[in-house]
Amino acid sequence: QVQLVESGGGLVQAGGSLRLACATSAQPFSAYTMGWFRQAPGKEREFVASIRRDGGTTYNPDSVKGRFTISRDNGKNTVYLLMDSLKSEDTAVYYCASAIGSVYSMAVDLWDYWGQGTQVTVSS
Repeated sequence: QVQLVESGGGLVQAGGSLRLACATSAQPFSAYTMGWFRQAPGKEREFVASIRRDGGTTYNPDSVKGRFTISRDNGKNTVYLLMDSLKSEDTAVYYCASAIGSVYSMAVDLWDYWGQGTQVTVSS
Protein backbone atom coordinates (compact mmCIF):
# COMPACT_ATOMS: atom_id res chain seq x y z
CA GLN A 1 0.00 0.00 0.00
CA VAL A 2 1.09 3.54 -0.74
CA GLN A 3 1.65 5.52 2.44
CA LEU A 4 1.74 9.27 2.94
CA VAL A 5 2.95 10.81 6.19
CA GLU A 6 2.45 14.49 6.99
CA SER A 7 4.57 16.47 9.41
CA GLY A 8 5.20 20.06 10.44
CA GLY A 9 1.84 20.95 11.91
CA GLY A 10 1.55 22.83 15.16
CA LEU A 11 0.51 26.04 16.86
CA VAL A 12 1.42 29.39 15.35
CA GLN A 13 0.30 32.96 15.89
CA ALA A 14 -1.63 34.86 13.25
CA GLY A 15 0.72 36.41 10.74
CA GLY A 16 3.32 33.71 11.23
CA SER A 17 4.55 30.98 8.92
CA LEU A 18 4.57 27.22 8.94
CA ARG A 19 5.99 24.60 6.58
CA LEU A 20 4.30 21.27 6.16
CA ALA A 21 5.95 18.22 4.64
CA CYS A 22 4.58 14.98 3.28
CA ALA A 23 6.75 11.96 2.61
CA THR A 24 5.35 9.15 0.50
CA SER A 25 6.30 5.58 -0.31
CA ALA A 26 4.85 5.86 -3.81
CA GLN A 27 7.30 4.85 -6.52
CA PRO A 28 8.29 6.41 -8.75
CA PHE A 29 7.40 9.61 -6.91
CA SER A 30 7.78 11.63 -10.10
CA ALA A 31 4.81 9.78 -11.61
CA TYR A 32 2.32 11.35 -9.19
CA THR A 33 0.58 14.65 -8.80
CA MET A 34 0.77 15.72 -5.16
CA GLY A 35 -1.72 17.88 -3.33
CA TRP A 36 -2.78 19.42 -0.06
CA PHE A 37 -6.30 19.60 1.34
CA ARG A 38 -7.63 20.82 4.66
CA GLN A 39 -10.67 20.25 6.81
CA ALA A 40 -11.95 22.34 9.70
CA PRO A 41 -14.39 20.92 12.28
CA GLY A 42 -17.91 20.71 10.90
CA LYS A 43 -16.83 21.62 7.38
CA GLU A 44 -16.11 19.74 4.17
CA ARG A 45 -12.61 18.88 3.07
CA GLU A 46 -11.25 21.71 0.96
CA PHE A 47 -8.64 21.75 -1.80
CA VAL A 48 -5.62 23.94 -1.04
CA ALA A 49 -2.93 23.34 -3.66
CA SER A 50 -1.39 20.76 -5.95
CA ILE A 51 1.76 20.28 -7.96
CA ARG A 52 2.02 18.14 -11.06
CA ARG A 53 4.82 15.99 -12.40
CA ASP A 54 6.22 18.82 -14.51
CA GLY A 55 6.15 21.25 -11.59
CA GLY A 56 3.00 23.05 -12.65
CA THR A 57 0.83 24.18 -9.75
CA THR A 58 -2.80 24.84 -8.95
CA TYR A 59 -4.05 26.88 -5.99
CA ASN A 60 -7.45 27.51 -4.47
CA PRO A 61 -7.73 31.31 -4.56
CA ASP A 62 -10.46 31.41 -1.91
CA SER A 63 -8.47 29.49 0.70
CA VAL A 64 -4.88 30.44 -0.19
CA LYS A 65 -5.14 33.96 -1.64
CA GLY A 66 -1.48 34.03 -2.64
CA ARG A 67 -0.17 33.15 0.82
CA PHE A 68 0.75 29.48 0.33
CA THR A 69 3.40 27.86 -1.84
CA ILE A 70 3.57 24.20 -2.81
CA SER A 71 6.79 22.52 -3.91
CA ARG A 72 8.23 19.03 -4.32
CA ASP A 73 11.59 17.32 -3.95
CA ASN A 74 11.68 14.22 -6.10
CA GLY A 75 14.95 13.07 -4.55
CA LYS A 76 13.30 12.90 -1.12
CA ASN A 77 9.86 11.73 -2.27
CA THR A 78 8.46 14.72 -0.42
CA VAL A 79 5.99 17.51 -1.10
CA TYR A 80 5.94 20.73 0.93
CA LEU A 81 3.43 23.43 1.71
CA LEU A 82 4.84 26.74 2.87
CA MET A 83 2.16 28.80 4.58
CA ASP A 84 2.77 32.50 5.11
CA SER A 85 0.67 35.23 6.71
CA LEU A 86 -1.42 32.66 8.52
CA LYS A 87 -4.90 33.55 9.71
CA SER A 88 -7.21 32.03 12.30
CA GLU A 89 -9.36 30.80 9.41
CA ASP A 90 -6.46 28.56 8.30
CA THR A 91 -6.91 26.40 11.40
CA ALA A 92 -7.67 22.87 10.20
CA VAL A 93 -6.32 19.39 9.76
CA TYR A 94 -4.15 19.41 6.67
CA TYR A 95 -4.08 16.31 4.50
CA CYS A 96 -1.56 15.24 1.92
CA ALA A 97 -2.87 13.44 -1.15
CA SER A 98 -1.49 11.89 -4.31
CA ALA A 99 -2.92 11.03 -7.69
CA ILE A 100 -1.45 8.91 -10.44
CA GLY A 101 -0.33 10.89 -13.46
CA SER A 102 -0.85 14.56 -14.21
CA VAL A 103 -3.98 15.63 -12.37
CA TYR A 104 -5.59 19.05 -12.42
CA SER A 105 -8.72 18.25 -10.43
CA MET A 106 -9.61 19.91 -7.15
CA ALA A 107 -12.26 17.30 -6.37
CA VAL A 108 -11.61 15.16 -3.31
CA ASP A 109 -13.17 12.07 -4.89
CA LEU A 110 -10.66 11.93 -7.75
CA TRP A 111 -7.49 11.55 -5.68
CA ASP A 112 -6.01 8.10 -5.10
CA TYR A 113 -4.13 8.13 -1.81
CA TRP A 114 -4.37 10.09 1.44
CA GLY A 115 -2.33 10.71 4.54
CA GLN A 116 -3.76 10.81 8.05
CA GLY A 117 -3.42 14.56 8.42
CA THR A 118 -1.56 17.02 10.61
CA GLN A 119 -3.17 19.65 12.81
CA VAL A 120 -2.49 23.32 12.16
CA THR A 121 -3.78 25.79 14.72
CA VAL A 122 -3.47 29.54 14.23
CA SER A 123 -4.08 31.72 17.26
CA SER A 124 -5.38 35.26 16.93
